[in-house]
Amino acid sequence: MNSMFRPAPLAATLALALTLTPFAEVQAQDWFVRAGVTVVDPKDDNGRLAGGALESSVDSNTQLGLTVGYHFTPNIAVELLASSKFDHTVSVNGAKAVDVSHLPPTLSLQYYFMPESKVNPFLGLGINYTWLHDEDARGPLAGADVAVDNSWGVAFQGGVVVKLTERFELIGDIRWIDIGSDVFVNGANVGKVNIDPLVYSVMLGYRF
Repeated sequence: MNSMFRPAPLAATLALALTLTPFAEVQAQDWFVRAGVTVVDPKDDNGRLAGGALESSVDSNTQLGLTVGYHFTPNIAVELLASSKFDHTVSVNGAKAVDVSHLPPTLSLQYYFMPESKVNPFLGLGINYTWLHDEDARGPLAGADVAVDNSWGVAFQGGVVVKLTERFELIGDIRWIDIGSDVFVNGANVGKVNIDPLVYSVMLGYRF
């Protein structure tokens, strides 16, 4: 599939987020949506494959980031991160070997420290599901059947909200996400790629 968005895992994660929303009447500006630039920057050392013979590395990619969230109180919120699909190249021993795409829906519980202030720092703790797909082998692995497992992991977040108007906000944040995926070549498990990226976002938000 060449679709920019993969609805299945996002829908499942959104459904989970909505189950956390109180059944009481929603008050004004409890909900927020945010959109902007998101960069996934994998760590430098991504592990060794084939019994240590192959050193793996994963490049960075920038895409459209989207979030939707709900404030239970002015200090406490839940947020779902989504995005357009990220495209990465995995290199082995310096040679480009596999192109792969992924979607990283992440559900986080957040604490906002200064909700009445113009500048409002926050922290978040959540769970990430990374869906890796469209693996395309090339270079030293050209012609091989390569598959990369999906991943569940913890996510940590820190950021700041700058109030522009009563409803519009500017948000900058950084996340560390635990992503580790087994790699299979022609059906054989050749090891794990530990991506563990830092994820940077700058977004414009709207409260309603």
